[in-house]
Amino acid sequence: MKVALAILNWNGAELLQRFLPDILQFSKDAEVYVIDNASSDNSISILMEQFPKVGIVQNKKNLGFAGGYNMGLQSIEADVYCLLNSDVRVTENWLEPILELLKKDRSAAILQPKILDLNKPDYFEYAGAGGGFIDKLGYPFCRGRIFQALEKDEGQYNDIAEIFWATGACMFIRSEVFKKLDGFDEDYFAHQEEVDLCWRAKNAGHAVYYVGESTVYHMGGFTLQNSNPYKTFLNFRNSLYTIIKNLPTKSAWPILFSRLILDGVAAIRFALQLRGKHAWAIFRAHFSFYGNFRTIYRKREKTNFLQKYYPVKSIVWSHFVHQENNFNNLVKD
Repeated sequence: MKVALAILNWNGAELLQRFLPDILQFSKDAEVYVIDNASSDNSISILMEQFPKVGIVQNKKNLGFAGGYNMGLQSIEADVYCLLNSDVRVTENWLEPILELLKKDRSAAILQPKILDLNKPDYFEYAGAGGGFIDKLGYPFCRGRIFQALEKDEGQYNDIAEIFWATGACMFIRSEVFKKLDGFDEDYFAHQEEVDLCWRAKNAGHAVYYVGESTVYHMGGFTLQNSNPYKTFLNFRNSLYTIIKNLPTKSAWPILFSRLILDGVAAIRFALQLRGKHAWAIFRAHFSFYGNFRTIYRKREKTNFLQKYYPVKSIVWSHFVHQENNFNNLVKD
């Protein structure tokens, strides 16, 4: 099984110097590549001078996360791609449990390891944590992370479990599946494109897994921090994209109506917190969604819809009303 670790880079020279040594040391069974999204810093010269064993793929412009990987992976031949953020620290023997499951179970098409916080190593990290799920209204959440509430890692997710979506911060995917699904949807640019990809994979009959015996540490927030309104815009808009693309019409319309109300409540909450730019970002997300509706809706034509996709009805209600921050305490459907 030929494995390629593909790190998407944009002006991340400092991160490459910091994290590539461990990646090379602990990933002997894989080839390592950096896909550069037209960086303006000295990333390329650092790679050529300090990391000559790393393959370099150079995109001509910044294509975002989705387009950057779609373009870059065309130049990389492998049976399995590992899409790895440039701010991830890998650990010894992190690859073995992932590859073992891929060899043993052909239905396993997409996988992720346990994602812990580099700055608070005893806690799960926002991007992926212990594996991703989605509620009935299309809100994504994770084992170990519900909205901004992060659980302490006490071994509660040291398992192998089928999940709904795997994080793009460290995602393993069979190359044949990635190509069959036409990769990421580039209309997303960044954020939640991995949720859409995994949903499409599940609609096509593939399985997504979390492997808790493998651990990596994610710094997070290097490209877009949570304080950036553009991140709020992308998250809210792209979540709406995912709903209309991957649900049957009879389910999508009432969910979109509910989201219109709940997203409005979220905007009011931001405004009351004196975070007006984030409130406005939610309104811009909806305007963008309506403006691009026809383009996104056409992408439903190739989709077979998965009917049962959520473990809880409303993560918003569970978290904000019942104050529940722990995945294992959620009332499952």
